[in-house]
Amino acid sequence: MIAAQSAQWLLLDVPGSPEAGWNLQQRFADIPCYALFENTDLHVLRDQGPQLIELSTQSSLMQCCHDEPADWPGLLLVSCAPSEQLLGHLRRMLTVTFGLHYKGLLSYYNPFIASYFFDACDARELSRWLGPIDKLYWHGGTWADRAIGSLGWLHLVNPRLAVSELAIDDNLSLRQQSTLQACLLERHAWHWSRSTGHDFGAIWSFVQEGLEQGFSERTVLDGWLRLRLQYPSATPEEHLPGRTQQERLDSLRNRWQSDRS
Repeated sequence: MIAAQSAQWLLLDVPGSPEAGWNLQQRFADIPCYALFENTDLHVLRDQGPQLIELSTQSSLMQCCHDEPADWPGLLLVSCAPSEQLLGHLRRMLTVTFGLHYKGLLSYYNPFIASYFFDACDARELSRWLGPIDKLYWHGGTWADRAIGSLGWLHLVNPRLAVSELAIDDNLSLRQQSTLQACLLERHAWHWSRSTGHDFGAIWSFVQEGLEQGFSERTVLDGWLRLRLQYPSATPEEHLPGRTQQERLDSLRNRWQSDRS
């Protein structure tokens, strides 16, 4: 996307691609970087965290981001805000709350997570979350997009609605929580598809079946996927005996094994 070349900043996803951090040090060692985790709860991980890099005088790095987006993953930002204001906002975006008592890290700088998270924001939410950012570009998509080889350039424009400033530890909406959960599940399905050689669509269908069966614990869900691949034509059953998810999965396994014998 040619418009992405107007970006003034690169927020490099070093946690998701440590080799990108190594490439930055080897090829652009003199470029000033701002460690996003610095002066946050994640300060001790600042060197392994995302790096904010000014691109205004770095046309060669900008060209690398455009030509080799897989090697330079992250977000490209257009913003007229001073660096300290921009950094302050980006750092506020890092920690979020959900539910009544939960707090977590929002890895919005990861192109896959960005593809889900920002898609779950309405115009008012986008105005708050983008804050001083005028435009946002990244090369990415969903895990389903990756499975069929259709990743590409995406972009957002700040709606600039009159909203309150993003709060410290801002709360995720139910839609945002649900969409991020879908991101994690689809990523899991993608890894299963890669490791087993089965079609992503089939694995994702099995994941959804497993969740409908009540197999939400990760180890039980994995056990369900292994069982489902052994018995792809079997019919899932309701009201399985057992007090725990594992006991219900064991009951289903015994039933399907008995039916085959």
